[in-house]
Amino acid sequence: MKALMFGWEFPPHILGGLGTASYGLTKGMSLQPDMEISFVMPKPWGDEDQSFLRMIGACNVPVVWKETNWDEVKKHIDPQLYFDLRNHIYADFSYYHTNSLGCIGFSGRYPDNLMEEINNYSIVAGVIARTLNFDIIHSHDWLTYPAGIHSKSVTGKPLVIHVHATDFDRSRGKVNPRVYAIERDGMDHADHIITVSDLTRHTVIEKYGQDPQKVTTVHNAVEPLSVEIETIKSQKGTKDKVVTFLGRITMQKGPEYFVEAAAKVLKKSNNVRFVMAGNGDMMNQMIRLAAQRNISDKFHFTGFMKGKQVYEVLKASDVYVMPSVSEPFGISPLEAMQCGVPTIISKQSGCAEILEKAIKIDYWDIEAMADAMYSIITYPSMSEYLKIEGKEEVDRITWEKAGLKVRKIYDRVIR
Repeated sequence: MKALMFGWEFPPHILGGLGTASYGLTKGMSLQPDMEISFVMPKPWGDEDQSFLRMIGACNVPVVWKETNWDEVKKHIDPQLYFDLRNHIYADFSYYHTNSLGCIGFSGRYPDNLMEEINNYSIVAGVIARTLNFDIIHSHDWLTYPAGIHSKSVTGKPLVIHVHATDFDRSRGKVNPRVYAIERDGMDHADHIITVSDLTRHTVIEKYGQDPQKVTTVHNAVEPLSVEIETIKSQKGTKDKVVTFLGRITMQKGPEYFVEAAAKVLKKSNNVRFVMAGNGDMMNQMIRLAAQRNISDKFHFTGFMKGKQVYEVLKASDVYVMPSVSEPFGISPLEAMQCGVPTIISKQSGCAEILEKAIKIDYWDIEAMADAMYSIITYPSMSEYLKIEGKEEVDRITWEKAGLKVRKIYDRVIR
């Protein structure tokens, strides 16, 4: 089985859960002996783990046949892709802004001209799709749906799209009509739709008018901890208990509820500190809110963290909290539980569908959130139970199992 996948992020350069999920799923699927994955990104950085897939940078694919310097191209791209490209002739796309190699430039991030990059990415996708031999197209999240649609249109191969989130999640219902249109178009053209939770599946069916028979939930999973991460020691630096929020500080993640609950906990106990690790457009607002609640001396804002830094923060924590307003899945609670950190999650999250050893509260119920925080830091037996049972639970949630579910979908769609 050969899959042509389109993604936007891949570790170690990630800005959210999309890259983490793309890595975990592809690695899990690669354990199937006959699975070959070609993973296309706008701009790889060169230090990605490519031991289990073939990575193609859209920024390295020439789209201008007549003006392409092929000797130079050969120095910069995968030899097999070079051979494939040289043996195909494409339309002249010379009216796009290209570099000296005939390639379109990409930022590899989420720039102000994101819509332009999404369109350019779909142009390059058509070139790649004409070139490679594959059985199925798999597009991860809305940014890559146009690429998937274009690839399907030029090859006739079936398209599976993977909904990691919708704009209803990101915007608390204030949907961007342009983003919604791209999402809806991807779903309408897809032969099958994978969602990361039943929560997201219901959104796809109800808000985007999709046939329930066309939509299947495949819950996310978590990568086993590496030896390097396993050996990280807690460097808390304080005898106080530490309660952590880790993620984008945006309205989707409910950071204000975390701050309000923290203020209530501090009225009962002074021996606790709160960490808000991450960045986002609500960060300054949260700093001001902590000041207004008179708890700034107990609050720490770390800024954006990734890789090993994330696990250093988790291992120094006594409680992890994810108070998301609308979370399609949420991999970070699984990562916290892997590290033996008692975890509190909102009922409005996809991971709440599969986690039994985490405390679940409504995101808006700051009284319940505060009570859960206080109980864990106050009662050692409760903390120890969640620590041990939680780790055992998430260790059974693997990407290999998720990959097998995706494979069944591939087989069904191709048949």
